[in-house]
Amino acid sequence: MKKIFNKILCIKLSTCVALSAALIFGGAVQTPAYVYADEVPVDVEDADTEYERYIAFGADLKANEKATVLGIFGLTEDSLSDYKTIEITNQDEHDYLGDYLDASIIGSRALSSVMVIKTEEGSGIRVSTTNVNYCTSGMYCNALITAGLSDAQVTVAAPFNISGTSALVGAMKAYSVMTNKEITEDVMDIATDELVTTAEVAESVGDNEKVVELVAAAKQKIFEEQLSSETDIRDALEACARTLGITLEDDDVQKLTDMLMKVSEVDIDVDAIKEQASELYEKLKEKGLDFSKVDTSGLAQKVGNFFSNIFNAVKDFFTGLFG
Repeated sequence: MKKIFNKILCIKLSTCVALSAALIFGGAVQTPAYVYADEVPVDVEDADTEYERYIAFGADLKANEKATVLGIFGLTEDSLSDYKTIEITNQDEHDYLGDYLDASIIGSRALSSVMVIKTEEGSGIRVSTTNVNYCTSGMYCNALITAGLSDAQVTVAAPFNISGTSALVGAMKAYSVMTNKEITEDVMDIATDELVTTAEVAESVGDNEKVVELVAAAKQKIFEEQLSSETDIRDALEACARTLGITLEDDDVQKLTDMLMKVSEVDIDVDAIKEQASELYEKLKEKGLDFSKVDTSGLAQKVGNFFSNIFNAVKDFFTGLFG
């Protein structure tokens, strides 16, 4: 009788544990979306004139190079009076990028420039790039949303082909001055890490768009499910990679996991991510990453359900045995 009792109890408990584990760890990914169009300069005339416009110029631009950048922005020196401008120095670039990029990639001149135009609420982040060969507009979008930017047209431009990594620093500083919202040094560092890591992994994988989607999807899952441990974040990343059909080397998995652990510490609202990135979210849904109906109840509730299921299993067993 005792052996039968133990066997039935083990079966009951095993079933409950399996079901509860699926509930706790089997969550899916809700994915954000981004609007981006490389090599398509923003039409300044389409911007709402009631919003302020800022330009962060590379401090080392020569006169002819600055004229080229202004042409990409659709501006002339005379029309600059409608804009507030700041400069990004090469020292700024090394300060923010030095931990993530070799000095030879950063270079000795600050050349990349960025125009930021605040747009109406709910319009999202839109990015275009010209003469930037290392970072795509999607990479900028992901990083800028991590930094807390919202509802803005961002145009990244250089006088000739360069990496463009320092433009992220310019965009964050311009937005901070424009909105009078502080972007802390820690958040700027995390956003910079995200941009550089995404670019490095994209180069390794050989597909910029897919890696941008992967980072966006993983971030959405992390914030939706409030993941913070290295194991959970790695699992979320690998689940998203499998869904998107991306094969990652172990080194790339570790790079992305380390970066996403830092990103997970930033205070980002999930709904804000989806609002700022609605187009890519729809694109990812078309690829099978539609998790809008996922159970997002808190971990404490799930753990409570876990033990409740075990208790109910034991209670049902004794009810059936002696009832």
